[in-house]
Amino acid sequence: MGNETGKPDFSNVQSDVKSTAPDAPKADFSNVESKVVSTAPDAPEQTYTVQSGDSLSKIAKQFYSDANAWHQIFDANRDQLDNPDRIKPGQVLKIPAKA
Repeated sequence: MGNETGKPDFSNVQSDVKSTAPDAPKADFSNVESKVVSTAPDAPEQTYTVQSGDSLSKIAKQFYSDANAWHQIFDANRDQLDNPDRIKPGQVLKIPAKA
C-alpha cells in the first residue's frame, strides 16, 4: 500500500486556480504622444572677428580645442564663405556651439 522508499508520493496531486475578479481590460496606448522640451537656455551664438594670419583650423583650435573641427565653423558661415581657405581679416564669423 505505500511507497517503499519512505518518501512522500505527490504524483496524484492536482492544482487549479480560479478567480472571482473580472478580467482586466487591455491597456490602450494608441493615443500616447511623446515630446522633449529643454528648460536649458539656448546657448548664445558666439562670433569671432578674423585677424591677420587666422585660419579656420586656428579658430577651431581656439574655440573647440580641436583644429579638425574647422568644418563646423565653415558650415555655419556658408552664407559668407565659399572656400575655407579664403577668410579675410575683419570678417565676423559665427561660432556654433561645439557639436
